[in-house]
Amino acid sequence: MPPELTTQEQFAAFADEVARELGTHCRTAPEPEYTHILSRVIIDGEGRALSLRQHDSDEPARLKVYAALPDDTQVAMPRIGVTAISARHIAREITRRLYPMHAEASQRAAELTARTEAEARDRRAVTEAVARALPGASVEENPRTTRVVWQRPSPPGGHAGPIQRDSACVYIGASGEGVSVDVSGRPQAIVAMLAALAEQ
Repeated sequence: MPPELTTQEQFAAFADEVARELGTHCRTAPEPEYTHILSRVIIDGEGRALSLRQHDSDEPARLKVYAALPDDTQVAMPRIGVTAISARHIAREITRRLYPMHAEASQRAAELTARTEAEARDRRAVTEAVARALPGASVEENPRTTRVVWQRPSPPGGHAGPIQRDSACVYIGASGEGVSVDVSGRPQAIVAMLAALAEQ
């Protein structure tokens, strides 16, 4: 006979049964951010956090189980829908369906994190090289690009009028593989810079 799941106390007791079916090292805990629905977290023997939730009180036997990831901003948190036939049935569905999805998502998340960290290292190395080439430059970090800004006043004794500045704004892409540069200033400085670039 399906369990009655209309109060948080009943739901917590049912989650405890699911945890026992999953293994002797499992435990449960409240899920404070979901007080508007019946929910409970099951921490399994491998440290995975499984969130058992009832989203629709009109269909109390229809539950969802989510498997948490360290960072779900790039990879969606795996989840399955289950029917609360029994605690053993839900534990079996978690083992059969959710755990493989969680393993795959965890692997994908780890690969994305490693790639992001490698890109950040490469971008840092390029940023440091650009900053060394432009003493006194300021560095502005953004989520996917880095901007290095450098400027130098024109030497004294120039023509009358507003002071011209030789300046460069260097944009370094997320992986450090692409760099774009905007330069402005006195024609002779720009021409010298372009000539030096053409000799590379």
